Amino acid sequence: MTKRKIEAYEGSGNVFADLGLPNPEERLLKSSIVTELHRLIKARGLTQVKAAKLIGISQPDLSHLLRGDYDDYSAERLMKMLTMFEQDIEIVMRPHPKAGEPGRITFKPVAA
Repeated sequence: MTKRKIEAYEGSGNVFADLGLPNPEERLLKSSIVTELHRLIKARGLTQVKAAKLIGISQPDLSHLLRGDYDDYSAERLMKMLTMFEQDIEIVMRPHPKAGEPGRITFKPVAA
């Protein structure tokens, strides 16, 4: 039996950037928001029909959204959906720690 060497690389923390997809920061932000929406829907035991009605979209649209098809939604609209679940959104701006590098947009839900 021969052993094969497997190469591994450390990721950047953004899978969308690692895959070379366009707009990786925006994709990561939106996917983080959608993940939190999914968690809130599950925590409340809501059906997709009830959750969709709460956030103001159709059930098929919610289904697409939860499966990662969120290109047609702005980050702002997704954040507004979180507010329908009695969540406050707080945007904090601060200087980037490394001078000369562009800033980042991150999403950090508070642990429930």
